[in-house]
Amino acid sequence: MENVIQMNNKRLVLLMLAAAGLLMVPLVAMRFTAEVNWSVFDFIVAGVLLFGTGLAIDIALRIVTGFWTRVAAVLGLLFILFLVWAELAVGIFGTPFAGS
Repeated sequence: MENVIQMNNKRLVLLMLAAAGLLMVPLVAMRFTAEVNWSVFDFIVAGVLLFGTGLAIDIALRIVTGFWTRVAAVLGLLFILFLVWAELAVGIFGTPFAGS
């Protein structure tokens, strides 16, 4: 039982490190180009989205059984992340979220 708990914690740590690594991309890009201009608020929103998605994926992997069901759950969560990110970035749906 203890081994399963340690494995689940390692997965959560890896997901959080992946989210932090993705947040480092625009931070480093801001140092080299003026094309990337994120504010603190942008980093907060991106962090909430990425860390929230990582946590949701970890919870889904803890609850859902069956390989293909897990794959579907993770892909579904990543698809939702992509849709929210795209709406916030360019307003593809024209909702008030994007400031339209």
